Amino acid sequence: MRSDDTPSEEGRELRRRFPHLYRELTAKTQSIAIRSCRSSIERAEEEASLDDRNPLPDAVDYIRRCSSVEEADEVIAFLERRDEISKDYAETLKQQLREHGLASFGSKKEWGHYSRRGIG
Repeated sequence: MRSDDTPSEEGRELRRRFPHLYRELTAKTQSIAIRSCRSSIERAEEEASLDDRNPLPDAVDYIRRCSSVEEADEVIAFLERRDEISKDYAETLKQQLREHGLASFGSKKEWGHYSRRGIG
């Protein structure tokens, strides 16, 4: 989408071929419930194991796929821009990232994480 909200040629093609996906990607009201902010590595690992039962990823799941603090910061900013997380929650995540590092969110989720766990 361009800044004037008119779809590009690629956007029009995406809308034509995948109307439901296009609607999901461009919806302003769509949100994901966030239930996770951890301040210690041990607690993060414990909570992360419990969260693996939920097949829908939350902000922390996306952060756990990051390889660097900078990448995680970009993910947080993206989720905030998309209104998938609130400004307050984004600031909480950024603060945790600054103060406790990337490891405080749990171990890195590698490619195939969910398929190895039998989810989805």
